[in-house]
Amino acid sequence: MSVWFITGASRGLGAEIVREALARGHEVVATARDAEAVRRAFPDASDALLAVDLDVTVEATIRGAVDAALARFGRIDVLVNNAGRGLLGAVEEVSDEAVRAAFDINVFGVLSTLRAVLPTLRAQRSGHVINIGSVGGFATAPGVGLYGAAKFAVEGITEALHGELAPLGVHVAVVEPGGFRTDFLDASSLYTEPHMIDDYAPTAGASRKALADANHRQSGDPAKAAAAVVGLAETPEPPLRLVLGPDAVARVEAKLDLVARELDRHRALAMSTDLAPSDHPA
Repeated sequence: MSVWFITGASRGLGAEIVREALARGHEVVATARDAEAVRRAFPDASDALLAVDLDVTVEATIRGAVDAALARFGRIDVLVNNAGRGLLGAVEEVSDEAVRAAFDINVFGVLSTLRAVLPTLRAQRSGHVINIGSVGGFATAPGVGLYGAAKFAVEGITEALHGELAPLGVHVAVVEPGGFRTDFLDASSLYTEPHMIDDYAPTAGASRKALADANHRQSGDPAKAAAAVVGLAETPEPPLRLVLGPDAVARVEAKLDLVARELDRHRALAMSTDLAPSDHPA
């Protein structure tokens, strides 16, 4: 039995992870801006579930939730940074205010939660950190570039953290889902920039339409995604990245192929920028 600490746990993928972890016999600290929403989502939950108020943009609530978790269960074994918000609009269209709000939740919220939980995992010399990213954090597209930028940041944080915590016995992974049938494309989770520039209609505008058409029609099963996420903490050697969904696999493979072809095409130019061998330090 492990103790799970999950942010953004009242609905969507977060709620499914809570449900799967409880079903496997784990104890769960399920956090959300409104803990009552968690209680409504799990009305028959046992004492294995602790619902706590937490807003990832308010550091005091994060530390309060961690203190409540430790007071109730005495430890934290798995941290799932799931809380997040989408952002839709061309790079030039989106206001600074909207970009900062997205980064506050998707990036700085992750950092604040890590700072609050990692001292416990380091002291235990064990545990798992699972950051919920996006395939858009590996391969982004017109109209979702600024959301992708936030998830690219989560990718970078996770890569570095993986190297920093591995010697201390703490596993770190980033999950990269494609499209899953949750409410993520609803206005409750996705901010769409109202200002539109006509020149971007064929690119970012096409993404706006595609995502609107895909809402609640995504092919991914969130319950299966949750099972995969919970399974990460039960894997002896979990991967650094877990890509979820055929659509996500296709996008990752397409980018890897593009990067490999561009690198090969311009290899001579890349190699030509080094100092001459005689100028290298001894």
